Amino acid sequence: MIKVPEKIKPLYEKLARKYRLEVEPLNIRGRTIQIIKPSNIEDFLTDEGLKVENFPFWLKIWEASLVLADFMASVKPQGRVLELGAGLGVVGLTAAAFGHEVTLTDYEDECLDFLRLNAAYNRLENVTVERLDWREPKELGQFQIIVGAEIVFSGRLFEPLFEIFRKYLAPGGVIYLAHDKERMRTLAPFLYLAEKEYEQAVSQRKLRADDETHEIVISRLIPRHPTWDTQNQA
Repeated sequence: MIKVPEKIKPLYEKLARKYRLEVEPLNIRGRTIQIIKPSNIEDFLTDEGLKVENFPFWLKIWEASLVLADFMASVKPQGRVLELGAGLGVVGLTAAAFGHEVTLTDYEDECLDFLRLNAAYNRLENVTVERLDWREPKELGQFQIIVGAEIVFSGRLFEPLFEIFRKYLAPGGVIYLAHDKERMRTLAPFLYLAEKEYEQAVSQRKLRADDETHEIVISRLIPRHPTWDTQNQA
C-alpha cells in the first residue's frame, strides 16, 4: 500500500478499490516527480477500448509526455500554464515542480481524481485541477503557455482545439505540443491547418524506453499577431 498524506487518503482508497496502484518515480533534471498510476492497464484494454475515440489515454504515461515534461523543466516560469489532456499529470506536475503556476485539465472523472491525487502526493500547491470539455469550454482565464502531449489524435477535434487555443492563450503566449512521430498522419494535417494562424517551429527528440527508441516531435505555435511580444518565449 502506498503511504499518502492523510488529507488525500479517502481519494486514494476510492481509486484503490478499482485499480491496483503503483508509484512510478520520474527523474527529470535533478528532481523526482512521483506518479501514482494503475498497474493493471491491460485489464481495461477491451476491444471497445482499443478504438481511438474510446481508448483510455490517461491510464498510460506516454513517451511524448516525458519529453515535454523535460522541456518544460527548462522553460523559465513566466505566468500561468494550462495543460490540455493532462492524463496522469506528468507534464503539468513537472512544470509546477519547476516553479510554474499550472492548471491541469481533462474530462474523465477518474482522470481528474488521479490528477488531484498526484498533485497532493507531490505536495505541489501551485496546481489547480479543472474539468474541461473542449466543445463547451468554460471560463478559466488566459494562460501564457499552453501544453499538450498526444492531444492531436482525431480530425474531428481539430477545430475545437483551435477554439481552445483562441480562448485561453494570452497575448504574447505560446503553445507547445508533443507527439510521437508515428502519429504524424494525424499531426501533419493539424499543423498544416494551424499555419493560417500560427508561426511554427518543430524539433525532434529521441527517447529510449522499454528497449525501444521513440522519436518525439515538439511543435511550438505562436499566433501571427504583430503586436504580441514573443522575445522571452523559450
